Amino acid sequence: MGTFTNADGLGLAYHGEAGDPLICLPGGPMQDSSYLGGLPLDDAVRLDLRGTGESEKADHHRVDRQVHDVEALRRHLGLDRIRLLGHSAGAALAILYALRFPQRVAELVLVAPSPFVVGIAVTDEDRREVALRRSGEPWYAEAVQGFEEIWAGTATPEAFAKIAPFLHGRWDDAARALDDHPRHPEAAMEYYAEGAFDPREVREKLAKLDVPTLLVTGELDVSLPPSRAREYADLFPHARLVVQPGAGHFPWVDDPGAFAATVQRIP
Repeated sequence: MGTFTNADGLGLAYHGEAGDPLICLPGGPMQDSSYLGGLPLDDAVRLDLRGTGESEKADHHRVDRQVHDVEALRRHLGLDRIRLLGHSAGAALAILYALRFPQRVAELVLVAPSPFVVGIAVTDEDRREVALRRSGEPWYAEAVQGFEEIWAGTATPEAFAKIAPFLHGRWDDAARALDDHPRHPEAAMEYYAEGAFDPREVREKLAKLDVPTLLVTGELDVSLPPSRAREYADLFPHARLVVQPGAGHFPWVDDPGAFAATVQRIP
């Protein structure tokens, strides 16, 4: 583990070392980066966002305010340009950093990225279409009840817990283990708070972003179904979309080899 200080004097932590690291930003939002510890990438360096993991507690967690934390890490590592990976809500932070410091980004890797930052609406029908493909799974009957409650507007914490299997290509011990990594609900509520970004402005700036971008999504991901992922990738002038077969919201868990080959360009 390494530590550094951000522009506000806050001590932040990161994990992993490499000469040319792929800096990895966790989702959640605001989940401990430990859940990314299983990334099958030799050069991964994961950042503990402020107030998570080994990083110091903070008073502010809005995603746009964390852009300079990423910049502070780049400076600490002594890198002129960085390769940046963002998973889920972490992709929002990666995108905002790339728009603020485009000259500092050599490559952008977005893994099952959150659609909020670019204003893409994933509808109930989008999710239902993907969910129905899992009807042969032994857990389907109970899990789809959770979705029906959510779609009916009567969502409860129990309903969201029921749909967990839909986020994975395989509902096994490895998938269940991801829920063991700490989350920070209060910080998560602030992450996307009003004023953090304007999706329309983000889209306009992305159209001019001269940065190679890889967008990886799972064909079974109910959070960002492939059709919406295509719409997402089209916002970038230099984006490549890869839909990983049989994968959900955590494609490196469902098929580590396929994921590594995609991200590290292994033939």
